[in-house]
Amino acid sequence: MKQRIITTLAASLLLASAAQANNPDDLGRSLTPIGAERAGNAAGTIPEWTGGLSTDAVPLRNSTFMGNPYADDQPLFVITADNYRDYEDQLAPGQIALFQRYPETFRMPVYESRRSVALPEEINQAAAYNARNASLVEGGNGVTGYRLAHAFPLPENGLEVIWNHITRYRGDSMQRVVVQATPQVNGSFTLVRFVEEYVMPDALTDFQAGDHANILYFFKQQVTDPGRLAGNVLLVHETVDQVATPRNAWIYNAGQRRVRRAPQVSYDGPGTAADGMRTSDNHDMFNGAPDRYDWNLVGKREMLIAYNSYALGSPDLRYDDIIHAGHLNPEHTRYELHRVWEVKAEVKPEHRHIYATRHFFIDEDSWQAAHIDHYDARDTLWRVAEAHAMHRYNSQVPGYTAETLYDLIAGRYLVMGLNNQERRDYDYSYRTSSSDFTAAALRQAGVR
Repeated sequence: MKQRIITTLAASLLLASAAQANNPDDLGRSLTPIGAERAGNAAGTIPEWTGGLSTDAVPLRNSTFMGNPYADDQPLFVITADNYRDYEDQLAPGQIALFQRYPETFRMPVYESRRSVALPEEINQAAAYNARNASLVEGGNGVTGYRLAHAFPLPENGLEVIWNHITRYRGDSMQRVVVQATPQVNGSFTLVRFVEEYVMPDALTDFQAGDHANILYFFKQQVTDPGRLAGNVLLVHETVDQVATPRNAWIYNAGQRRVRRAPQVSYDGPGTAADGMRTSDNHDMFNGAPDRYDWNLVGKREMLIAYNSYALGSPDLRYDDIIHAGHLNPEHTRYELHRVWEVKAEVKPEHRHIYATRHFFIDEDSWQAAHIDHYDARDTLWRVAEAHAMHRYNSQVPGYTAETLYDLIAGRYLVMGLNNQERRDYDYSYRTSSSDFTAAALRQAGVR
């Protein structure tokens, strides 16, 4: 007998329920505080949300890395190229394409679903405020009247769902050291190491009310390895309405010892040190202005996505344990059944982008993108993005262990965000002032 997780009838009911308008009073009752369905599914294969992981769920590893709250879990079953057709209604087109592209090696171990996301109370309260007050600006290229995160916990269209990903809670401020790799077809790779800093305006140590009114966040990325790239620094002032006030970006080139404006750090401009394997707006699965696309809300569905990836983030693993030819080593991945919002983006006739179509699947519990399929102008599935989610329970911040972008045509991929061999995990206690995010500060940051 085929091992099923979802029925066609259940999928149809999900699409119907997504079209029903919810009342803001449902937040924290029939819905989670940020808008996910609190109840489990009818089949019992998605559990009820009961509050997520506590801040002391399990002891930390090496003082800062997450322990694995689900270390004793064993796979319920494994999907391979031989049986993936039995689960097609639970898979994204890109996942199916990976089975077809790598039939001998790609597989998906499926585990019991665990709804681990738990957010700070102030973020939950902000969602309740946003449900009553937030709205899109004219044209939909910005948001007004929202606080902190999750601008539209009760979305009515695809653009509002995407704004939830863009404005989702990622901590007030953060510093991390992560690596990026673009393996060759034979699996060989060179690591690029980044020190990245992210901060929301009101988390700056010198913030005053009224400062940085149109800034969503500040972001700085410094390359520290390999030597030929070390010292290069990217600075971004991410604006809320990027059409009214475009993103401001600067690059310090260590070789030239010059700071330059970087308008190319947007849309389909090349990603930093990515060997042409990603665009600027591939970072964080999707970032930046949404104005080049029409956004169509397909509905909600149940889908197998990479989730609770604590094993993949273990400090016991080395990067060459994880980064293999073709795709990540599936021995360390974990997939679970979750409800996702499905959105299709089609590039507008008056605009251009190397991705003519993007197909999004966004986790309902965190509002972060779990999977995105990218199509070229010939409607050929080109690149498959998959995020391996991991909730950092001690800081109550959802996030990723790794982001991958598989190029089905080239037979290569990019992985970014791994930090297994670094000295510490993400630091959400990091604090800094606005002076650290000025163009004048770049030269000092990039000295080598």
